[in-house]
Amino acid sequence: MTFAALAATLKNAVPVRLAETPRVEISLFRDLVLGEVEDGARIAAFFGVPRGPGEATLFAVLANDTAGVLRASSSDVEGSYPALTPECTQAHWFEREIAEDLGATPEGHPWPKPIRFTRSELPGVTDHYRVEGHEVHEVAVGPVHAGVIEPGHFRFQCHGETVFHLEISLGYQHRGVERAIPGGPDARTIHYMETAAGDTSIGHALAYCHAVEGLAGAAASPRAQAIRGVALELERLANHTGDLGALANDVGYLPTASYCGRLRGDFLSLTALLCGSRFGRGLVRPGRVGFDLDPERATETKERLAAAAKDVANAAQLLFKTSSVRARFENTGTLLRQTAHELGLVGPAARASGLERDVRREFPTGIFRFAQVPVSTYHTGDVFARAHVRWMEIQRSIEFVGTHLSGLPGGEVRVAVGPLAPDSFVASLIEGWRGEICHVAITGPDGHFARYKIVDPSFHNWFGLAMAMRGQEISDFPLTNKSFNLSYCGHDL
Repeated sequence: MTFAALAATLKNAVPVRLAETPRVEISLFRDLVLGEVEDGARIAAFFGVPRGPGEATLFAVLANDTAGVLRASSSDVEGSYPALTPECTQAHWFEREIAEDLGATPEGHPWPKPIRFTRSELPGVTDHYRVEGHEVHEVAVGPVHAGVIEPGHFRFQCHGETVFHLEISLGYQHRGVERAIPGGPDARTIHYMETAAGDTSIGHALAYCHAVEGLAGAAASPRAQAIRGVALELERLANHTGDLGALANDVGYLPTASYCGRLRGDFLSLTALLCGSRFGRGLVRPGRVGFDLDPERATETKERLAAAAKDVANAAQLLFKTSSVRARFENTGTLLRQTAHELGLVGPAARASGLERDVRREFPTGIFRFAQVPVSTYHTGDVFARAHVRWMEIQRSIEFVGTHLSGLPGGEVRVAVGPLAPDSFVASLIEGWRGEICHVAITGPDGHFARYKIVDPSFHNWFGLAMAMRGQEISDFPLTNKSFNLSYCGHDL
């Protein structure tokens, strides 16, 4: 049987009728997923919808970056199903979540414990993986950390200073966001999206708006799309700049740490100039942007951007030209290309391991259909590579923002958005600053959300951090962790 008979071929943020998303036997569903992954696709989303006690419908969204093709399929399961993980490592985290949320057991999964905590568990009370052997010891870190940081528990199995294995336990930030969305969209929905991961307000709001606009058969105006693109790249600039400063701070290099701490605020202030919020709250709405950009503010934004660009270039040059910094960055927290590919990593973490993977190129929407941003990659997969990819993306985002501030399309920034199509399925992909953001919406007969799935890029990448620490000294963890800079709350939805 061909893949065409097993799956619906999608376009980014373009809905299909739910009946057109083939529901096949679990054996054929597995054949589809495993066959697509073997042909170069990756799992963008894999989740379930409960149908009754012990019964669920599994949905998979598969993204083939080379072909620029999205496919979706589904299968009904009762109680258990043969796990995909033994043959497809990318499914590992997703299947643990499915078992946790739905009680559908992936038979044969090598590590089927919850990725968060079930209702019957106390936070942090769980069986951890253990390495046994002479002089092997265990180091537990968190969930409470020094400074203002989200909670997460890290358990290291070590021999001397060398890490054999790192187990990451999350779930302390679980707020039930996905469970609050069905029945919408309503007045609260956009606020759930903007705070799904607080430092990615624009990215998640944009993925949501594209999904809603697709379901409503609407499209934002060219001017609104350009302003959205500018805001998305400003969000990338602020966070990448902040990360370079934090990496510098972790190795005690204070000049760049001090520079970038201020410059992150400068880029956040440019977003505030657009909409009054440093994090972009209130800017992106279905069918529109909440604020237009008049010529005076566009000119001021360009001038302030140019000044910040000059300063961030100085800060980056100081960082990368300092031999002691390079000595700490190079060969630290290395994640090989093959491992990154098998785990399905996304964003700068994937690109730093040599994977050319960027939604803005493979599945472009909005302004990115007309203005491509070159994909920034490096090959070494270490802390240096993840820092260097951020620096390259900073330069390209500055160029993008400057260009589009100089040539915003004319016209209105608002269009009407009608009711959503009933019994429909849509997948929306956005390249946030951490990587691919995937929102999947399924509407019921009334046109309201029956299921809404959010896959933050951190969901794909947390296990990459665990693998990057294997064979490293435990003292390298703070630096390696910062080089990934993943979201706890984005994972714990």
